[in-house]
Amino acid sequence: MVVNRFVEGYNGGMKNRVNLILEALFDFIGHRKSELNYFNPYTFAVAVLLSAQSTDKGVNIATVELFKVADTPGKMLDLGEEKLKKLIKRTGFFNMKSKHIIAMSEILERDFEGELPATRDLIETLPGLGRKSANVIMNELYDAPYIGVDTHVMRVAGRLGFVPKGSKNPIKIEEELLKIVPKKWLPYAGHLLVLFGRYTCMAKKPKCEACPLWHRGLCKGL
Repeated sequence: MVVNRFVEGYNGGMKNRVNLILEALFDFIGHRKSELNYFNPYTFAVAVLLSAQSTDKGVNIATVELFKVADTPGKMLDLGEEKLKKLIKRTGFFNMKSKHIIAMSEILERDFEGELPATRDLIETLPGLGRKSANVIMNELYDAPYIGVDTHVMRVAGRLGFVPKGSKNPIKIEEELLKIVPKKWLPYAGHLLVLFGRYTCMAKKPKCEACPLWHRGLCKGL
């Protein structure tokens, strides 16, 4: 039987503990990138937009056909909103998402020569994309030291004591994580926390018996 050695007031310091946790997650998960399928920066931005209130699996099914006919802003505009709706219907909220995708494509064609801008501030201004989405896009495409805070990151950060349990403000959680995550882990931390929360430290029935953090004494359990 493995003994859980985690105690409150861990004397190695928070940054050291975070480093050990991320090392354990890296060993457990590996260096995996986003589970969304994409072919270029624009298609990744579209996939991220579609992933709101939807699963990556569902988005990937929808984009198989979508990206065959519209993998650039210009082609998306040629496709048109009504045909776009039919292709993304399974992702939910497809009326709103289709409007955002068309509006984003118009802006990219008009102001950015059909290319997705490579700065967080500009991405954040595009229709349908906010701070979290911009962080995810920059981190995925350019290994930028940003962490996109979704429900998985929120939950895991609270359970591990990175932020007060039950914290719901994504901006504050992001700020706290950036203070304690060692610099070398910033390109990977977001992915590791998301995948850990998605498949192991789940909201309901977390798989504590399979958790590398519990077995290494880095989590006190729930």
